[in-house]
Amino acid sequence: MTTPAAQPDARPTLSILLPMRNEARNLDRLFQRVTAALAPLGVSYEIVCVDDGSTDDTLARLRTYAKAMPMLRVVSLSRNFGKEIGVAAGLAHTSGRGVVLMDADLQHLPETIGDLYRPWVEGNYGIVYARRKAFDRGGKFRDFLTNAFYKVFDFMSEVGVDRETGDYMLMDRRVVDAFLRMPERHRFNRGLLAWAGFRTTTVDVETASRDGHSQWGYLKLFQLAFHALTSFGTFPLRVWTYIGSAVSLIALFYGAYILIRTMVFGSDVPGFPSLIVAILFSSGIQLIGLGIIGEYLGHVFSEVKRRPLYFVEERIGFDADNGPGTGAGRSGQDHAG
Repeated sequence: MTTPAAQPDARPTLSILLPMRNEARNLDRLFQRVTAALAPLGVSYEIVCVDDGSTDDTLARLRTYAKAMPMLRVVSLSRNFGKEIGVAAGLAHTSGRGVVLMDADLQHLPETIGDLYRPWVEGNYGIVYARRKAFDRGGKFRDFLTNAFYKVFDFMSEVGVDRETGDYMLMDRRVVDAFLRMPERHRFNRGLLAWAGFRTTTVDVETASRDGHSQWGYLKLFQLAFHALTSFGTFPLRVWTYIGSAVSLIALFYGAYILIRTMVFGSDVPGFPSLIVAILFSSGIQLIGLGIIGEYLGHVFSEVKRRPLYFVEERIGFDADNGPGTGAGRSGQDHAG
């Protein structure tokens, strides 16, 4: 009795995921260089573009490209949800056995895709990170803030993140599926991937200088950093126990000093300024602590509402055979999870 032959895997080997917003002027060079870089690898592939609420003609140009490029898939979100959620939306619509995540502004060089592909094939890694050589984040002050964030994150979090790696990486399908099972709203994707574990390696790659200004201003970076710190540990909550204890001890010793001083030298009027300073200091400490608690309560409030991560307004290039991958439905309110 013969067994039936195994059905061939119809999935592409690689999915190239390109989250983008207002990247119309880069699309010509982007697709030319991506397809040229993939040709020598000799693998089947798809290119998944996520339009995250562009205000220029990015989506219109993507529609035009999709007519000439059968491997191109386009996911248009109903508004700008931010890069972290845009990545989750894109991953939910990939079907490749490996997914290359890279920026659409050509700062991540498409010519280095092969450098990530080879270790993944040969070493069976879950994630191959691209470590940036001589990367310019936009000035010394920005470098200082970035390094300070990673030091604080490593101290406070249960997982560590390599500060020299970024969003350019190749993920195995099992990592993508695990990532899509984490549906939290306040997302720091690199922290989520680090928390998931899996066997990883890094490859040194060159990066290009940014053409134009970063869409990540200081306010957005601060918000992302704060969400990351409060999403991967409770240390910001626990630290106020120590601060409160320290302030209480200081107040106790100071009160004892005032009592002894009054008993020895008698009561005096001076001391009013120190009293005001003490009140203002303790009040400030309490307000900061309440703010941290409020941030955590805000996270809980967002999670219990169970809103979808994003809404898809339009899909281009998908059909019954190459529809969204694990984690996405077919309705207009797809969400990972």
